[in-house]
Amino acid sequence: MNLNNTLKKYLNFIKIEHTLFTLPLIYSGFIVGMRETPSMLLVALVLLSATGARIIAFALNRIIDRRIDARNPRTLIRELPSGKMSLNEAYAVMAVGAILYFGAAYFISSFCLLISPIPLIIFIVYPYMKRFTVLAHFGVGLGMSMAPLGGYFAASPSFENIIPAVFLCLFTIFWGAGFDIIYATLDEEFDKKERLYSFVSRFGKEKALFWSSVFHVVAFGWLACLFFATIRTWYAVPFLTLSGFLLWFEQRKASDVELAFFKVNAGLGFVVFAMIVTGAIFH
Repeated sequence: MNLNNTLKKYLNFIKIEHTLFTLPLIYSGFIVGMRETPSMLLVALVLLSATGARIIAFALNRIIDRRIDARNPRTLIRELPSGKMSLNEAYAVMAVGAILYFGAAYFISSFCLLISPIPLIIFIVYPYMKRFTVLAHFGVGLGMSMAPLGGYFAASPSFENIIPAVFLCLFTIFWGAGFDIIYATLDEEFDKKERLYSFVSRFGKEKALFWSSVFHVVAFGWLACLFFATIRTWYAVPFLTLSGFLLWFEQRKASDVELAFFKVNAGLGFVVFAMIVTGAIFH
């Protein structure tokens, strides 16, 4: 196997493109927490930490779910169940992520290093949640919400003035839970057969998508709370409005998971980031 194929295998294993969901949220939390102009070193360390956390999260998910993935025709082609990657390789990838994550946290601040194990606990627990509760979708949202919170603590290593970051976290939790329900529609029959818990397998697709839309309305509500509590500038209103439109559009296109889950969500994160940057500039 040549170097390009090996690199492609590892990048596909950790779904590096999914970083587009959380990277703008990390820096959104970072901007919310800024008290002064940060150094480029700190900005780079946040990126390294985020990359490491993302690698750990996806590696854990794939390792924990490898036997379930092997029974699902849709996921059978993934690296571990297909045999393209060994379990030892998967652990090695996760170890690289841990080095990046903890190393960056160490250089950011002692406070960040102290709290750095907390997201990892969530990353370990949430893949198991589908085995016993329909609230597994909130495990995904909670894991994602560590991104803006981590960004906030990188810029402001304390709990002082944390309320705006909390609003951003709550937005992320409900946004993530809502779009994870949409993603779960791909496995409705398999989840029923395997007795796995999801809104789709337990309540049916129609009712599950109704709850997905409710969660996205709640998500927009928390985003509006962030806007009125912190941003408060007319220049950012178009981005708040566009965020609401994208959440609505995601629900309208829920049957097209490729569009709703991947493309719309990737764009939404950057729209939220643009709203927060605008607020920081013009507030």
